[in-house]
Amino acid sequence: MKLNAKISWLMGTVQQSLFPYLDESLPDPLTEPEKRLVKILELIQIEQHVPVSRRRQWLGRPIKEREAIARAFVAKALLRYQHTRSLRNALLSTPNLRIICGFSKRQEVPSESTFSRAFAEYAKSGLGTVVHDALVKEYLGTELIGHISRDSTALSGREKPAKKIKSAKVAKKRGRPTKGEVRPLKRLDLQRLQTAQEALAELPKVCDRGVKKNAQGYMETWHGYKLHLDVNDCGLPISAVLTSASLHDSQVAIPLMKLSAVKVTSCYDLMDAAYDATQIWEQSKALGHVPVIDRNPRSKKIAPMPQHEAARYNERTSVERCNGRFKDEFGGRSVQVRGPDKVMMHAMFGVVTLFADQLLKVTGC
Repeated sequence: MKLNAKISWLMGTVQQSLFPYLDESLPDPLTEPEKRLVKILELIQIEQHVPVSRRRQWLGRPIKEREAIARAFVAKALLRYQHTRSLRNALLSTPNLRIICGFSKRQEVPSESTFSRAFAEYAKSGLGTVVHDALVKEYLGTELIGHISRDSTALSGREKPAKKIKSAKVAKKRGRPTKGEVRPLKRLDLQRLQTAQEALAELPKVCDRGVKKNAQGYMETWHGYKLHLDVNDCGLPISAVLTSASLHDSQVAIPLMKLSAVKVTSCYDLMDAAYDATQIWEQSKALGHVPVIDRNPRSKKIAPMPQHEAARYNERTSVERCNGRFKDEFGGRSVQVRGPDKVMMHAMFGVVTLFADQLLKVTGC
């Protein structure tokens, strides 16, 4: 079934069956934001991926509550609640929102500490990445994607940056190695030999200081992290990786390529001048893609990009628009948690909600 037909069928079922049922069951008529939330929750189906304890539960709240809390965190990303306290207050004061998320009574809404514990469980299990991968497989796994655009965006953290550990400087030998001399591989060369998971495991993820030149040409600094995204032409995020803010974008390109290549079939890799490295060009070609990468002048004059490549390179704005929507509409500017696992979980709640919302937009549902 084609993507448009699949989404149209699902949304038709929601509008014809679910909305009338909710209108009869809820104390108030559904508002437009609530209808949008219902559609997104039906697309994401996050409750199907919430980890369930294998041991029999004797104490504590029932596991089913964790599913409702997960749905509530999706609502938090969509409705732009900056703090968990704001989300909980909305659940207590808005019966429609409370029932949509899965809490049938006001007394069932848990405390802030329970929300925090559930969030920590989701972060530990990597729930966000699991849900996102399932969405990509379900709706894009059989689609042919023209361009994959790759870029990163800054995430400001609420924690002190990690102290840099000074290591002893080792003088690098220049020129070709002598006979029998073995020199350590550079990170990009090593990543070509590793799996995506092995390469990602070696990348730094602690909070530190990042520096980046903005669109106006001015240098910006922040404490926190970077979120690296692969995005298709329609603005749907395909893969997401969190790293330290100081890590250069080129160090994440190869594992990101490998992650996305397993999920979807694509033709072109679009990247800016930060990714202009021989290993990245070669890895893209090895995956059967055509790399279109802006050249880094490196103090030398370079030939302008051919016209046909420049036309394709313009499609790279899809990742910039996706980054902008993530930061402005889905929590990218309101990171309130600490630690890379929790920051990644916060980001992934925004990414999966953005994926579902953008899917509804591009299919006209």
